[in-house]
Formats: sequence, C-alpha cells, structure tokens
Amino acid sequence: MSVETFSTASRVAGKGEGVTLEELQLAARNHGMPLEAMRYDVTPAGLHYVLVHYDIPAADAPNWQLELTGCVEQPLSIGLTELKAMNRQIVRVTLECAGNGRARQDPRPVSQPWLVEAVGTAEWTGVPLTVLLEHAGVRPDGVDVVFTGADHGFERGVEQDYQRGLSLTEAMEVGALVAWEMNGEPLPPQHGFPLRLVVPGWYGMASVKWLRSIEVIDHEFTGFQNAVAYRLRSSADDPGVPVTRIEPRALLIPPGHPDFMSRARILKTGAVVLRGRAWSGWAPVDLVEVSVDGGASWREAELDAEGNDLAWRGFSVEWDATPGEYELTARARDESGRVQPLQAAWNRGGFANNSAHRIPVVVID
Repeated sequence: MSVETFSTASRVAGKGEGVTLEELQLAARNHGMPLEAMRYDVTPAGLHYVLVHYDIPAADAPNWQLELTGCVEQPLSIGLTELKAMNRQIVRVTLECAGNGRARQDPRPVSQPWLVEAVGTAEWTGVPLTVLLEHAGVRPDGVDVVFTGADHGFERGVEQDYQRGLSLTEAMEVGALVAWEMNGEPLPPQHGFPLRLVVPGWYGMASVKWLRSIEVIDHEFTGFQNAVAYRLRSSADDPGVPVTRIEPRALLIPPGHPDFMSRARILKTGAVVLRGRAWSGWAPVDLVEVSVDGGASWREAELDAEGNDLAWRGFSVEWDATPGEYELTARARDESGRVQPLQAAWNRGGFANNSAHRIPVVVID
C-alpha cells in the first residue's frame, strides 16, 4: 500500500454525508473546551482545547536542545536550564484553532469536526522570541523564521515535520514566546512538553509545539503548513490567502441546564444574567451585542474591565426570561472595526468560521 493510498487532497462532504469514521478518530484524539469552562479567567490545562496533528512525541527534557540557526551571526544550541535562566515572562494568551466552527459550515469540509469549543486561555511562562533572535544576531539577509516541532507524520501524501513560518517582521513584533510552562506547571505532553512556541493573536497552527529548532532563512517559507494546509480557499484550484490572525468572536456560556444527549438548554423563568467571553487577534474587543430572538433585536453587553489585550474579555447582559423558545445569539466587534458576522463566508478548509454564536433555549415555569 503506497502513501498515495491515504488522503492526498482536502475534501468537502457530499450532500447529506454524515461525519466519517476518520473524523471521529480525530475527534477522539483531540478535544474542545466545555463552554461552561469559560467561567474561569484562565482555563485549567485539562479543559483547554487540544489539537495534535500527528503523534505526541516522546520527549527527554533534560537533554532537549533548541537549535537556532540560519541567517544569524551566532548559531545557538540551548538547553532548558539555560533558557530558564534568561528573561522569563508570564503572558496570558487566548489560543483558538483555525478550524473552530468548521463542522457548522455547509457543505462541511472533511477534517477535525470542531463546533465552537476549540479555544482556551492559559498563562504561559517562557522567554520572548525576540530575546533569542537578538542573542543570535539576525543578519540583514534574514527574511522568514521557520519553527520546527518534533511531531512527524504524513499529510495529503507529504511526509513532514510539523513546521510553520513567520516573516521576520512578524516574529519580532507579534510578542511570541518560547514557553516551558502552562498555568505555572511544566507543559503537559499534549500541549508541547517540554518546549513550545506561543504566538499571541494568531490562530493556534502558528504556535508550534514540541519546539526543537528555529531557523532564520533568506527567502519566503513555502512549507506545507504555510503554503498548502492553512489557506482560505473558495475552490480546490484557488491558491487562496494565508490564515493568520484570529477573527473577532464572542461565545456565550450556556445558561440553565442541558439535556444529556442533545445538549439543549432548559432554564427557569426570571432574571438571568447571560455571560460569555470575547476576543480578537487584530485588536481589543470594544463591543459585544447579545440577542434573545435570533438576531431580530440586539442589546449591548457590559464588558469586564480592560485587561490583557492578548486574552479574552468577559461580558454580561441581563435578561428577564419568560416561558417560550428562544435563540440566544452573540457577536463581537474589535477596535479595528472588524465585526463578527451572523454568517461567515464559506471556505474549503473551514477556517476562521466566526459566525455569530447561537444557543437555542427553552424557558419553563
């Protein structure tokens, strides 16, 4: 059996096609954050969303070396002990998978079947990427920075280490962190132990886990994950545009109590405070609106006090719930003017689907 026998191209589900066994395998390996966990300002590590492209690699932390090579004056090979002695920072960052919302697109791109739970906020401890690049001394011919993880596999017939690239300007300005702790503890294996990259504001595919090398190159990086996998395409032959920063999104914490199987929400009449979180990778969120009638009318939510622009922001709105069926809807706007749409534009990979969050509820006496 040849490698080409396996998936060699992206695919869109046929009309009426259910979730495949392959998608269920992915869903069993990866997991989203239960939306009720948005009650925590910082997501507990076990509830934070997880996406692992290939296998979780074995890691020997005491002997782990990070190589920094390429267009630099002084190539570096740094162990964890040396890294931890550098200028460490603790940064609270909201990460979201680029495919969050994919399963709600029609037709559905066949891949990890995310609904809206592929998100989480953690406090990451590490050394700023800029400190390492400045320590190595980037040469004038540096163009892009390539990050390589220890996870290895095949994708669409291509054997590869997981790699992502940023332009040198992005790498120096985005506030990226080379991290070894999550929420004050060593990184869990599924989150990149012993070392990972955290790129604030960008979808999660940029935050390479199990980081083992950083290379400054003198040309644009055209590796698979940049040039093929994470692109916004309208058709199979569309070259598309790259997936980069997180689009604005507001999510409601589901009110009331759920039905076990359907997860339908049921709540009692009376005063209810609807709460949630909102974020954007482009600019701080400055407005969240909530509707209880499916978007026919809107009310402005109260935003929590401004905090770290790299992490989500809480919001709340009061509702006098009376008996009936309702569709709660939330949408966000950021300071750049980007607005979460009622229905995001379709794309072949199901990326950046930030359609307004909707929750059907039944209010009973």
